[in-house]
Amino acid sequence: MKVLITGGAGFIGVHLARRLLADGHEVIAADNESNGDLSLVPRGAKAVRADVTKPEELDPVFARGIDAVCHIAGQVSIIKAFSDPVGDLRTNTEGTVQTLKLCVKYKVPRLLYASSMTLYGDCKVVPTPESEPCVPDSYYGITKFAAERYVHSTAARPDLGFDFSVTSLRMFSVYGPGQSYNNPYQGVLGIFSGNVLRGEPITIFGDGEQTRDFVFVGDIVDGWSRALTNKAAKGQVINLGGGRETSINDLAHAVTGAFGFARGKYDIRHAPGRPGEQRGVQADVSKARELLGWEPKTSFEEGLKQTVAWAKSEFAKTAPAERRA
Repeated sequence: MKVLITGGAGFIGVHLARRLLADGHEVIAADNESNGDLSLVPRGAKAVRADVTKPEELDPVFARGIDAVCHIAGQVSIIKAFSDPVGDLRTNTEGTVQTLKLCVKYKVPRLLYASSMTLYGDCKVVPTPESEPCVPDSYYGITKFAAERYVHSTAARPDLGFDFSVTSLRMFSVYGPGQSYNNPYQGVLGIFSGNVLRGEPITIFGDGEQTRDFVFVGDIVDGWSRALTNKAAKGQVINLGGGRETSINDLAHAVTGAFGFARGKYDIRHAPGRPGEQRGVQADVSKARELLGWEPKTSFEEGLKQTVAWAKSEFAKTAPAERRA
């Protein structure tokens, strides 16, 4: 298949491009480089600088023929969404609508959408199945939910004149090698790793007993790969998570421990809680197992080991000598 990945130069996009190339697909990675870096797009994939909110930049890519779109491009920070809600809305919702319009214009038969655990809000059912009502309480979650509904409502339109098959993959807290440790808005595990690499205190917002479900990026792209060609995924919303609940306090100790610090020997501080924080998060992944034959294979301990090893290696290439000592 000829597959376009929007956000293809970002953390997940680069890993997905690598996986789809290995699967034998032709890959085009489009990115505006707000968070990604087109130089990281793997060899064999075509890199295109384009913004999903500017259809004139993506139109030439669609015009050359696309078999499927993996729509990952988006603004990913809950905190940034509160400080710039219009920007969040424009990227996550309008960017998705513009992508859908191009799919309709060029009759692209397949689209996978990068949805989010934040759609569930602070729900009472944990582990959370896809059948749980979505009541997002963060601006980010609202824009992602709106975009998800646009995806499925567009596919259901009777006036399209072609079969438009869509799937939404509700991803939980993705981590792994390649995740930025310099971006204060992208991934709590990456943020904590960056703190330790730079010798900074770790700050936990709230009491730290809020939980997240961490899932390794290699497992995530395996789920995307399976969903892309699986007819059973058509029209479905599917959780992709690690299936394990980890408190932020435990995460901080795990990260510092992976860097060689004994428990209680690193400066971990607490600050007031922030808006939009979910309290308890864990994915019910039984639907992914049933429809895709997918389940997370990388343990959190092994995934953290790989992530820290990568971060240390990357930091050593760029940090001043006195900070590496």
